[in-house]
Amino acid sequence: MQHELVIATNNPGKAREFKAIFTPAGWQVKTLADFSGLSQVAETGRTFEDNARLKADHFAQELGQVVLADDSGLQVQYLHGQPGIFSARYAGRDHDDAANNARLLAELGGVDPSQRQANFHSTLVLAWPGRPATDLVVAGDVPGEILAVPRGEDGFGYDPLFFLPELAKTFAQLTPTEKNKFSHRGLAIRNLMPLWQTWWQEQEQK
Repeated sequence: MQHELVIATNNPGKAREFKAIFTPAGWQVKTLADFSGLSQVAETGRTFEDNARLKADHFAQELGQVVLADDSGLQVQYLHGQPGIFSARYAGRDHDDAANNARLLAELGGVDPSQRQANFHSTLVLAWPGRPATDLVVAGDVPGEILAVPRGEDGFGYDPLFFLPELAKTFAQLTPTEKNKFSHRGLAIRNLMPLWQTWWQEQEQK
């Protein structure tokens, strides 16, 4: 197989972040948007890893290509880890960023800033067609705080509300380079990079 990587997403924001990192590394990057007639995957897992594996294994088998799937979410301490695996559909199944952010702000209405700690988590699963037992799994976590008022025009999802104290910026105020350096997804990708070549070689030899 050539080093062509399919990212199991239709989210253009995620696609931009992955392409910014993998394309300079010599990978030809595609997303699900580059294919037609694909079946749907029900994210029925109970953890981020469960859902990332479901997507990676399903599309690797369907496409006959190596697939990288990401399942990410926001975990708010005051909300006992919610929205968690339901982050993309916190306000319903339409994956509406504005509605999700509005619900999060409503849930945290009146909560003191000292109690608005949160964590952005990402699990990545790299899957070879037909070999779910050999999935390569990595993760990344970034602690921060949830603001009461959005800041920034870039990013997607909860980025305008997720504040990094050490940078005094939200994710939506970061440049693409900063986002790839400091984000949960960027950290997970850096954890993947030292491992994927050995994993790939092992798969090719089977």
